Amino acid sequence: MNHNQDHKERKSHSIQKEMNVHSVRPTDTQIYALGGLGEVGKNMYCFEHGNEIAIVDSGVLFPGDDLLGVDYVIPDYHHLIKNNRKKKILVITHGHEDHIGGIPFLIKQVGIDTIYAPRFAKALIEKKLQEHKDAPKVPIIEIDENSAVKTKYFTIGFFNTIHSIPDSLGVFITTPNGTAVHTGDFKFDLTPVGQNADYQKMAYIGALKPDLLMADSTNSGVEGFSISEKEVANEILRIMKSAKHRIIVATFASNVYRVAQIIEAAVKTGRQVAVFGRSMENIVEIGRKMGVIKIKNSQLLTPEELKHTPDEKVCILCTGSQGEPLAALSRIANGTHRFIHLKPSDTVVFSSNPIPGNDVSVNKVVDKLFRSGATVLNKSVLTNLHTTGHASKQEQKLMLQLIKPKYFMPIHGEHKMLMQHKKTAMETGMPEDNIFVCANGDILLMRDNQVLHSDWRYQGDDIYVDGNDISGLSTAVLKDRRILADNGLVAVVIAIDSKENKLLSRPILVTRGFVFIKDSQQLLKEAEFIVGNALAEKMKERTNFAEIKNCIRSSLEPFLYKKTNRNPIVIPVILNSRSTMEELARMRRQNQNKGRRNFSKDNKENKDTKDN
Repeated sequence: MNHNQDHKERKSHSIQKEMNVHSVRPTDTQIYALGGLGEVGKNMYCFEHGNEIAIVDSGVLFPGDDLLGVDYVIPDYHHLIKNNRKKKILVITHGHEDHIGGIPFLIKQVGIDTIYAPRFAKALIEKKLQEHKDAPKVPIIEIDENSAVKTKYFTIGFFNTIHSIPDSLGVFITTPNGTAVHTGDFKFDLTPVGQNADYQKMAYIGALKPDLLMADSTNSGVEGFSISEKEVANEILRIMKSAKHRIIVATFASNVYRVAQIIEAAVKTGRQVAVFGRSMENIVEIGRKMGVIKIKNSQLLTPEELKHTPDEKVCILCTGSQGEPLAALSRIANGTHRFIHLKPSDTVVFSSNPIPGNDVSVNKVVDKLFRSGATVLNKSVLTNLHTTGHASKQEQKLMLQLIKPKYFMPIHGEHKMLMQHKKTAMETGMPEDNIFVCANGDILLMRDNQVLHSDWRYQGDDIYVDGNDISGLSTAVLKDRRILADNGLVAVVIAIDSKENKLLSRPILVTRGFVFIKDSQQLLKEAEFIVGNALAEKMKERTNFAEIKNCIRSSLEPFLYKKTNRNPIVIPVILNSRSTMEELARMRRQNQNKGRRNFSKDNKENKDTKDN
């Protein structure tokens, strides 16, 4: 009886879920993410109604070690390109790379009428676009918490939030079908450095009963409230005062308020500041122009002045807190930095936490710093050297209670984080059926102040960018790089006479990164024999170059896998000329002579070993 009842309930729930999937109507407002769901990075959220699309943020994701040769990962803009005839605006919440880094790639492919960005983000975007001379000129309009952006279908307002960078905004969007709130990246800090959160405006928005809240999920798994930036500032000042000699501080360049605090503490303790790392230099330059970072020219040290300044008067501010191999701190630890050489009296401070996945590289750098005799300080239960810029669980609850949405969509996080944020929302009383955990490309429909699942979705794939190539790298190219790294390459060189449809010589195999040639002569001879036989059969009938290449691959690849359990990339090279006979013969003689020389060398080494 209980089993049948449970079965009926599950069937009813399944039918209910199916009923919640709806077809798109022309009058619906579509809400979807092209990046930022199931990942921390490449944030891009779109609101589409009629012939207008309002885009919130356009970021990049920095690749892991498995993406060989890839510089950036950006969203797939296919849907936006397809709808280039529609009017599009881009609204930026703040100036971090995972929110603005994709702008150059976006505007080269998608027609954006206007970019709206807060002051600090606007300065960073303008600096970034200077490096992309081929990008079209798009007007960038500065916004703040009092701004309003109005289009035919959308009215967009803003409210101040607290984050690790100045001028961070949340977004309030009114559409023909209801209202949505996008928090951007946020935290709550009752003693913030810089601007405070606009609690009154958030509460007022909550009183208006918005339909949908889209909120930052990055720290959904972290209990309690985050540490205040003021506590971090006090800890850094204490360390600056107690350090008797030179101090080196590594942090995120993107954490502008932290950079400002470090510089302020150095100035207070009578130290001059030397800045290293391109991104750190850019942030300090822009921060000084914006008035966020306060330091005089006389309090800054050039690299050349560093060696002439007493250690107790020096603070070195640098990048590399995540163990990045080419960052300033890694080069200092390795002893390869042009201007800085570690001393046993140095104090090195990590004002950051390792990003998940970076622990090994950070620990390597820390170990090298300890080996040099330096004192190394990390965040611990004894030192408040870092705090996050993202809301912890209790702060997420506070946002939910202030906004009081009818529906909720967790954003900005890996799937686990989105699910944890869903659970947190349910703890505040949000019905589970009103919470939407989506993937990139999923579409929510806002219809008459209701939010519904669509039965359709857009492409939400990753596009891999090598350098500034906006076309991205195809999946096939990345796959080839992985195969080359793991299995190597085998080139099969053959000479044919296409007029007589005749193979002129036995194939020659050239390998790189597949097998050690000296130990694999027999394997390569067998492989040449198998390919040669397959080609001889193939060329008994009229054929073409494509069929010859397929014949080489289909005969060689199974043989190599059977013998070595490896799948190298097989590249056929077809020489269609009798004159190549001599060249092929020469190549074969060279390979044979190389094998004989190696064999003779091995015999001599074995004889010498026996004699000894």
